[in-house]
Amino acid sequence: MRILLTNDDGYHAPGMAVLEAIARQLSDDIWVCAPSEEQSGAGHSLTLSRPVRIRRHDERRWSCSGTPTDSVMMAIGKLMPEKPDLILSGVNRGANLGDDVTYSGTVSAAIEGALAGIRSIALSQVYAREGMGDSVPFEAAEAWGAKVLRPLLDMEMAPRTLININFPAIPAAEVQGIRVTRQGFHDYGRGSIVEGTDPRGYPYFWFGLHGIEHSLGHDSDLEAIDDKYISVTPLQLDLTHDASLAGLRSAYAA
Repeated sequence: MRILLTNDDGYHAPGMAVLEAIARQLSDDIWVCAPSEEQSGAGHSLTLSRPVRIRRHDERRWSCSGTPTDSVMMAIGKLMPEKPDLILSGVNRGANLGDDVTYSGTVSAAIEGALAGIRSIALSQVYAREGMGDSVPFEAAEAWGAKVLRPLLDMEMAPRTLININFPAIPAAEVQGIRVTRQGFHDYGRGSIVEGTDPRGYPYFWFGLHGIEHSLGHDSDLEAIDDKYISVTPLQLDLTHDASLAGLRSAYAA
């Protein structure tokens, strides 16, 4: 099984080493193409206004000057001799739960893989508090990663779908198990924007990572993490709201 690894935290991020250790429990045919710098929050963006540059680190490893989506596109379209059988994106430093998936470069790299018809999975390690930097513990992901992935390798996945996995911010021994969940919902109206003044006296604004209020659903990814479970969430790329089709067609009927 040929596996492509990528992320949005950057080629040298601690989570990439964790991801590679997980992947090598599944295969020896490992390839890496990830952003050269952190691209958290890049979403499913492409680099269109400047050239994308690739740096080769060895026969099967590259860093890319662009976004996570750029990295996957370059790996599939230019760098690898054949398409991978599996794309793993992560392990992200921080949660990708609920509506966060729309911002996530980690999830978006998996989206790009799904668009290319490749089995794609995003992995994220939740952490307990702000300001942890590179000290974020990946213990739950390290211990449970391969175990969570193995059942997904042979499972038939519908076209244009992907899997989003989140590991709770607790020691591996305290993880209660694995729960298949729905995507939850955050209340972004209560998010934080940190305001400050730079050394030249000009104001700046920084989107804070303070806990955003969220609404727990009975079987949501948010609830699973709060209950100390690993969440495994199937996502689809068709965003059409089917229930609105009939009403809109009626509104535009001649």
